Amino acid sequence: MKVADVNEGFAPFGAYETWYRVSGSLSSPRLPLIVAHGGPGCTHDYVDSFKRIADLDGRAIIHYDQLGSGNSTHLPDKGKDFWTVQLFLDQLDALLSHLGIADRYAYLGQSWGGMLGAEHAVRRPEGLKALVVANSPANMLTWVSEANRLREELPPEVQATLLKHEAAGTITHPEYVAASRVFYNRHVCRLDPWPKEVSRTFELMDLDNTVYINMNGPTEFHVIGTMKDWTIEDRLPLINVPSLLISGKYDEATPEVVRPYVEKVPGIRWVLFEHSSHMPHVEEEAKCLATVSDFLKSVEG
Repeated sequence: MKVADVNEGFAPFGAYETWYRVSGSLSSPRLPLIVAHGGPGCTHDYVDSFKRIADLDGRAIIHYDQLGSGNSTHLPDKGKDFWTVQLFLDQLDALLSHLGIADRYAYLGQSWGGMLGAEHAVRRPEGLKALVVANSPANMLTWVSEANRLREELPPEVQATLLKHEAAGTITHPEYVAASRVFYNRHVCRLDPWPKEVSRTFELMDLDNTVYINMNGPTEFHVIGTMKDWTIEDRLPLINVPSLLISGKYDEATPEVVRPYVEKVPGIRWVLFEHSSHMPHVEEEAKCLATVSDFLKSVEG
């Protein structure tokens, strides 16, 4: 299935540029959906499948690469003080304005993208009409705790390899990378082999991991970046738009990780994908896309 109408461009963001792609038509009466990737510091590639919603229901789907990632401006010399939540909120606002949809849009954020979406939503922007939080933590301390609980279920020799290289500071060693992949194959994407678009995101991050290293750290379970103490739990009741939460049965975003969204976002709907980990949009693509499409149509009435 192919989206008929696809347009790419660059939106100005101060001295920088944001790459974006619109699948479908912004003139459609349907709510346009902006899709934010995770990381921080991933690329749009691994969440590319969401563009097919344009074929399902005729709405425009907007992908973009966040600053420092993918096709947008890279800034490898910028340090931790530069890479802030506010920076990415400002980039999102600039893109919405550039596209002319700031007064009416829906937002879907995957992993870190969902964290960013929650930060966006608690500010109650007038144009936000629906929110989809996909596989996202509400508190990084809970995320790390659960990731390490899942890590303890890995084979003993894998755990030993991870510990050895973390202690030695040799986290780029092929042994460490291979041991980390065991965790990723269980709790990030369980498809074998990984889809090309998922592999492409990881390959691009290997070329420039500035954002991920500064904000997160070397791996999903070794979080030592600026986001390590981040939480939005206490602010979640401020979200005042229809909201959907999705996660996977084998997700690193475990039920404990996503629980605050379930308990604190008024009226939120939670869909758990039984055959997925962190990427239901590729692991159970058809069901996931239909779930998001149906939710958005219900919001539109």
